[in-house]
Amino acid sequence: MSLVESTIAALGPWSWFVLGLFLLGLEILAPGTIFLWFGLSALVVGVISLLFDFAWQVDVGLFLMLSLASLLIGRRLMRNLASEKGDPGLNQRGSRYIGREFTLAAPLNEGAGKLSIDDTIWRITGPDLPAGTKVRVDSIDGARLVVSASE
Repeated sequence: MSLVESTIAALGPWSWFVLGLFLLGLEILAPGTIFLWFGLSALVVGVISLLFDFAWQVDVGLFLMLSLASLLIGRRLMRNLASEKGDPGLNQRGSRYIGREFTLAAPLNEGAGKLSIDDTIWRITGPDLPAGTKVRVDSIDGARLVVSASE
């Protein structure tokens, strides 16, 4: 009997807890949520092994089934949570300004100008307008905001 086999035999059901904690520790080091589900499955098998005296083959089969089920359920759960959160305009900052109104500090000449929004100066395009005119952001054209006179 090898050292690993004798250690597992000596620990009995507690070896599942050791495996579960090891897998949860790997989850901290690895990106994603893969090891989380395997670690939780190992902990559940450890609890079941303490309550019922099954052969080790049954424990391994139970671990495999629980791992697969928790992985599938967990990935679906994480996907649903990820779709509800986040900022869809994160990499398109200008899209946040569409529909909003601002006042021009400088005139819009020959269809081009600049507009200061918060701490950023945006290049804008639109009809020629004097300074002080209220404009509405209609769309984005690359890194430029397309504006029109607000009513």
